[in-house]
Amino acid sequence: MPSAISGAPAHCPYAAAPIRKATAHRAAPLGPLVLHASVLTALLAASSAPTPLYPLYQDRWDLSALTITVIFSAYALALLLALLTVGALSDHLGRRPVLLGALILEAGSMALLAAADGAGPLIAARVLQGAATGAATSASGAALLDLEDPLRPGRPALINSITPVAGMAAGVLASTLLIALSPAPTVTVYLLLAALFVAQAAAVARAAETGHRRPGVLRSLRPRLGLPPSARGALLTVGTGVVAVWALGGLYSSLGPALVRLVAPGTPPPVGGMVFFTVSAAAALTVWTLRRTAPGAAATGGCLAVIPSAALSLAALHGAGPLALFGGAALAGVAFGAVSQGALRLLLASLDERDRATTVAAYYVLSYLSMSLPAIAAGAATQHYGLRTACHTYAIGAAVLAAAAVALTATRRRTAPRTTNALPR
Repeated sequence: MPSAISGAPAHCPYAAAPIRKATAHRAAPLGPLVLHASVLTALLAASSAPTPLYPLYQDRWDLSALTITVIFSAYALALLLALLTVGALSDHLGRRPVLLGALILEAGSMALLAAADGAGPLIAARVLQGAATGAATSASGAALLDLEDPLRPGRPALINSITPVAGMAAGVLASTLLIALSPAPTVTVYLLLAALFVAQAAAVARAAETGHRRPGVLRSLRPRLGLPPSARGALLTVGTGVVAVWALGGLYSSLGPALVRLVAPGTPPPVGGMVFFTVSAAAALTVWTLRRTAPGAAATGGCLAVIPSAALSLAALHGAGPLALFGGAALAGVAFGAVSQGALRLLLASLDERDRATTVAAYYVLSYLSMSLPAIAAGAATQHYGLRTACHTYAIGAAVLAAAAVALTATRRRTAPRTTNALPR
């Protein structure tokens, strides 16, 4: 990510073009943009829907914290494998066929989750879900970039940043409400999502193709990870911060409900689910609020927010109670939103069409590795040393990573050219 962290006000990258030239363009239709944004939102809603249900699974099947983190991480690791193999497939085959197949698989994974009767079926369903989401995420994200409107430059990048966190918030909220309202919450939420994915698949089948096919389909399936030269420096600049905030997200999405029960024993299950809703809702609000902030500055500010977030989480473990825990979760969401959208904007700036899906895939590979591997480690540490000790280690580690990210970006700021990339109003 070759960009500097500039304190100057953000400006539109297309601002150099005279206004009279922009008026010559016709506004791009909103229908395809809304469709692909809804797909990304639904995919991430489905990814977070199980979080409030983990305490129910634990009580019903006597599952350990390690098993819960394995169930959570099975999704993330399968998603990574999909990104490494089919992440660039839509650059060659087209966005529509990849999305259509992925949405059908996603609907099937929801049916398997609804029918699961133990840890094994849950893991299998989450693996299928991760594979489908990995294929759909890069294709849909690239399709949004294909729909760049000269009259509203930067809007697809904003949507790519805000829809994942908004979707995670929606998934947790829906699942939490169904715990209180539905007699079978571990079935109802997945059946509703399956119906939504079937409807989206039908809409994608009728939609126009946004990408352009090019040769090399079989070659693109070989597991590989690469970035165009224009994006490598940017990833080096904010990569450590991405690791820190996605690791925090992994903690709250896998062990968040257990952490609430540790801090406030006897808390009803819906309250446990709301801790990750707090993270994701704060992240979505932050993405929107900082949409015109220089991306490097947003990422640095997000890294700084990790440190008080970790401090509040530790205070909650030492008697400050659930208020401190939810305050730490809110700050973790601020950090997640600021770093994620800043990193994506830096990565996606000035990319050729042929590099879009590959770059989005590379970003999510780093993100989901950062979310899943530390979560598994936390689950194992919880089983051997207790949740309290595991959370202490996790919070301190995230704070150290965030501080290192700030130091790294400050160093690169002194040497890189001053640039900014703004998102639309």
